[in-house]
Amino acid sequence: MFVPAESVMDAVQKSLDRLRSATKSQAKPRIVVRQFAGPAAFKEQLSHLRVVHLTDQHVGRITPLKTQLDAVARANEQKPDLVVITGDFVCHSQAYLDQLAQVVKAFDAPVMGVLGNHDHWSGAKEVCQTLTGAGVEMLNNAHTVIHLRGQALQVVGLDDAYTGHANRQKATKGLRPDLPTIGLSHIAEQANGLWAKGIPLVLSGHTHAGQITLAGLHEIALGKMVGHQYVHGLYGSRKSVGPRPAGAVYVGAGIGASVMPFRLGERAQSEITVFELGHAPAVFHEHHDEQQPLLGRKPSAKIQARRTAKVRRKQVKRERQAKQG
Repeated sequence: MFVPAESVMDAVQKSLDRLRSATKSQAKPRIVVRQFAGPAAFKEQLSHLRVVHLTDQHVGRITPLKTQLDAVARANEQKPDLVVITGDFVCHSQAYLDQLAQVVKAFDAPVMGVLGNHDHWSGAKEVCQTLTGAGVEMLNNAHTVIHLRGQALQVVGLDDAYTGHANRQKATKGLRPDLPTIGLSHIAEQANGLWAKGIPLVLSGHTHAGQITLAGLHEIALGKMVGHQYVHGLYGSRKSVGPRPAGAVYVGAGIGASVMPFRLGERAQSEITVFELGHAPAVFHEHHDEQQPLLGRKPSAKIQARRTAKVRRKQVKRERQAKQG
């Protein structure tokens, strides 16, 4: 059938107009709140604790300070007992560490965190010093017990696996099996090993949910192409089933960005996530059901070595610039 060229051009123009409109509507970050219950086992261990999870703040020039403070305000509105942040506090440098301190000091609840790859690229020592100085308890290959409203919660934190700094054995040594426990890891795939240590819920980040979730592009890009098992949202099971260790992992969409400042699609929006520990799944409406993992694949030894070397190169460059400055 003959289609006039004008009709084709009109259709193309309309598609471009819709894309521009969608992009413009997403130019101003929208921070959504998503709510989930904790593992079923926690119902017997906790009366109720509210944990708010943030990740990938990327404090720096790409994400405005106002957006960072808006995220803190949204978190504080939830009246959390504990705030946890799973890495990439900074973007590409140490130039905004003062802003980072300002942001994390604004939380109304205790804050715990672990490092991400951008933190190591920018200088893990300096980032950690800023965070601890601002009152954040950093759990890089460590665990602790925090008492909240008369209840004990054990928190395990892994250092960043992307840059080769995660040490699960060190992080879980001496772990108390009688306490309700959550895990923090910038890279979600580390949850597989933490579940085997009896940690039923792991919170993570790194992917930004792909930042474009239209037509499943995030799962194609980050799943099939990059090799992630977990791209965004809740995966696994919060129920203890059978003799094998079971668990769930949540991959947060993050707050900031490191390259592209825009997000397209409902699942891609900047988010904070509320976990109601002590409530069993299905007690209240959740944003989405538990998902099955993607096929995924582990990075090769060559790729991992290249990632680790990148941290060292950046450190050497900073040291050289400090001497010259």
